[in-house]
Amino acid sequence: MNPPLLQAEGLGYRLGARTLFENVSLSIAPGDCIALLGANGAGKSTLMKVLLGLLKPGSGQVQINGQPLQRLDRRSIARQLAYVPQSHVPSFPYTVGQIVTQGRLPITGLGRAPAAADLDAVGRALQAMGIEHLAARTYTELSGGERQLVLIARALVQEARLILLDEPVTGLDFGHQLRLLERLQQLAARGLAILTTSHRPEQALAGANRAWVLHEGRLIADGPPHQVIDAALMQRLYGVPVRQIDSDHHRFFVPL
Repeated sequence: MNPPLLQAEGLGYRLGARTLFENVSLSIAPGDCIALLGANGAGKSTLMKVLLGLLKPGSGQVQINGQPLQRLDRRSIARQLAYVPQSHVPSFPYTVGQIVTQGRLPITGLGRAPAAADLDAVGRALQAMGIEHLAARTYTELSGGERQLVLIARALVQEARLILLDEPVTGLDFGHQLRLLERLQQLAARGLAILTTSHRPEQALAGANRAWVLHEGRLIADGPPHQVIDAALMQRLYGVPVRQIDSDHHRFFVPL
């Protein structure tokens, strides 16, 4: 079994008088492709920001490769964790190649122009995402699905082993959703660790090998999606009764 890249013990976070989550413990290892599920407002994005060190937990601790997160500077964290936000609109009309090259900053620093090794890494990342033909295109002119692939390519060139994505398929059509989930599974198969947030269980069933479920401030489930996600969970999370349909390797839910 692979040792974990990231571990968290007893995490808690409050926003004013409201407890978003408490006593959350988890671990992520190479090859994991994890979907963090929960209803809107369950605290998924906040938990991800705590794991990234962007928010300080009220209790508990996060470790990266055995090192406490709070002892690492931002550049060290960026060498190990990469973040893909739900949406991203740059201030300038950068090309795709320029956006992806920004992912090298944790390695090169701000004061050095990209070297041949950096450009090679950018080329490999574009090829891995199947978007090398977009390198000279203006990022803001791309479709939502293409932008998400660009941001994942930018994360790849950081050479981080864990990529965290916040609601990565939001706003994408069905085809782009499936292609993006397939790309993430391929990255996990290469030994990276992937964590995505989602409020749609069918995406976890289609594109993850583990599902975490955050509900009423606690992590209530952690396991293979087809063992975790069923009609009872759907009603518990969303308050609506559904009928579960299993067909071959697929599972569907139909409102009653």
